[in-house]
Parts: sequence; C-alpha cells; structure tokens
Amino acid sequence: DTRLSDPPQGAELCLTTVTPVYRGEAYLERLVEALARLRSRLAGSSAPIVLLESIFVDDGSADNSSRVLESLQRQHPWVRVVTLSKNFGQHPATICGILHSSGDWIATLDEDLQHDPLHVLHLMAYAVERGLDIVYARPTGKVHGVAYRDVSSRLFKRMMSSISGNPHVALFNSFRLIRGSVGRAAAAVVGHKTYLDVALGWFTDRIDGLGIPMKDPRPSGGYRFRSLLSHAWRLLSSSEIKVLRSGAAVGFAALLGTVLASILLLVYKALAPDAPWVRGWTSLALGMLFFGGLTSFLIGIVLEYVTIILLQVHGKPTFFVVDRSSDAALAPLVTEVRATVESVEAT
Repeated sequence: DTRLSDPPQGAELCLTTVTPVYRGEAYLERLVEALARLRSRLAGSSAPIVLLESIFVDDGSADNSSRVLESLQRQHPWVRVVTLSKNFGQHPATICGILHSSGDWIATLDEDLQHDPLHVLHLMAYAVERGLDIVYARPTGKVHGVAYRDVSSRLFKRMMSSISGNPHVALFNSFRLIRGSVGRAAAAVVGHKTYLDVALGWFTDRIDGLGIPMKDPRPSGGYRFRSLLSHAWRLLSSSEIKVLRSGAAVGFAALLGTVLASILLLVYKALAPDAPWVRGWTSLALGMLFFGGLTSFLIGIVLEYVTIILLQVHGKPTFFVVDRSSDAALAPLVTEVRATVESVEAT
C-alpha cells in the first residue's frame, strides 16, 4: 500500500491530483514532470499547502501505460498507482481516484497533457478568493483544433443545460478543482449511471468556471456521437428534468383553460340563445382539451415523483456540512498567483 495518508510535517493543507489512464504511454512521463514542477512551485510558496500525492488510475490501459506507471511510482514516492480490474471508463476511474485521495483539495486532470498542472494554482486561487468548492477550467480558444468539434461541444452542453435545468452543465469539464470533502462525499454515493458532475452539484452550489487555455494534442480528440449520447443519458437520468415540470404546467394550463372556456360558452349560450351554433364540434374540442390536459398534468406529477425516487436511489443527500475555515491560510497563494499573472500580462 503506497498511500500517503499523513501530510508532511509543517504542512497544513494538501493537494491531490487524480488522472485516469487508458492510452497514456506517450504522455505520462511528461505529465509527471509537469506535476513535479507544480509540487516544487507549491513547496516554494508561502502558502501552507503541498502536493501530497498524484494518483493515476490504470483503467485497463490498452497500451504500455501500466509499465510506465510502475516505473514512475518507483522514481517518485508521491506518485500512486491504482489498478482497475478492467476498463470501466473515464468517469468511474476518476471516481475511484477521488475515493482513494487524501487531499484537502483534489484536482482531476486528463492523461494527455491537455491540462497543464500549473493551472491548478490559478483554479485554487480563484476558489479561495471567491469561497468556492468546485472550479471548472473553462477552455479559452479552440480546444480540439477543429471548429465543428468545439462548436458542437458548446451546443451540446447548452442543450443539456436547458433540458436538465442545471445551470452548471456548460461548465462541466474533466479539468476541475474540488474541495476534498465534497469530492469524496459525491464519489461515495455515485452509482453506475450517475453523472459525477451532477452528483457534485448535490453537495454544493458554490461552483464556477475559470478561463484556462487548453489544447487537445490528439488529432481525434473529443467525444464521438455514441459517447455523447451515453453522456447525455447519464446526465439526464441523474438530473431533475425541467421539461417534465413544463409538461405538467402545460397540461394544467390546458385543463384550466378548458374549464374557463366551458364556463364562458355556457354563459354566452344563456345570454344569446338564438346565436348560430355548430352543434357537436365545440363540446368535442373541449372534451379533447380537457382530458388531454388532465392526462398531461397527471403524467407530469407521476414523473416528478419518479424523478424524486430516482434521485434518492442515486444518493442525493438531504444536507451536507462543509468546513471552509482553512481557506484563509491560502491567501498568500492568491497574492502570488495574481502577481504572476500581472507579470505575464505586462510582458
């Protein structure tokens, strides 16, 4: 067991990075070098935080990643390797890494160097400055190098945000910084079909995104259509669907409108008994609207209860307690990161 559960002497806060690995043979050594630079940067900071561990989850890797990870673990005592029995996918592998983490903060990164570990400093400074529990890296510029992939990705997220009623869907990204207690609590309740980022939102609403430059180094980067459908289904099945409530509201409006229209027609008939009428069609239309509205309204109520039960099955908590008192100790990190950014911009 290579777990480093106890933080180094003198350090108050610890950072853990989590990286799922599937085809990372060509990138892992450079990624660990970048993580080592992050570790040195934190060690030289006046803020009391260290990179305690970098967890790599071998998700049934399809190349020589396992051997590379074994070598890196021997070279660096802060590198931990968790090996899954087979390929489960990026989300389950990330969840596994989060559950094995010990840090006060957890940063999740991809294996392919798309996410620069040094940008974790910017995410952490932003989180501390604004009192956040989760910060997503919001890509600036083109990520996949192909315009239609970036546009389709943004459109997909906006569509899912509208359907699910979750305002944070547009921020969802595999490069994220999570408060350790929130991340481990969410990972502990996530089921087979639960979307991790939706579950994180069950435990906190202090969520935001920070613009970070990212570039996908793989020519075939980005999700394929089948993967997008799978993500969409898991996201929707984990969410409270706003469309269901809209359907119930439309059904109730039709039901109420039909009742009011019937009353108005009866009053009009009483006041103007000699007015011309097309017999049968009015009552038929009102009957169809009444029972159609009633059916839509009742189905909406049933689906709302089904959604509540489903969210309980997924593990959505009634409440959650979080301690943010240690954030004040990271104030020097905010100052240092801001100074670095201003220096780069001036240059």
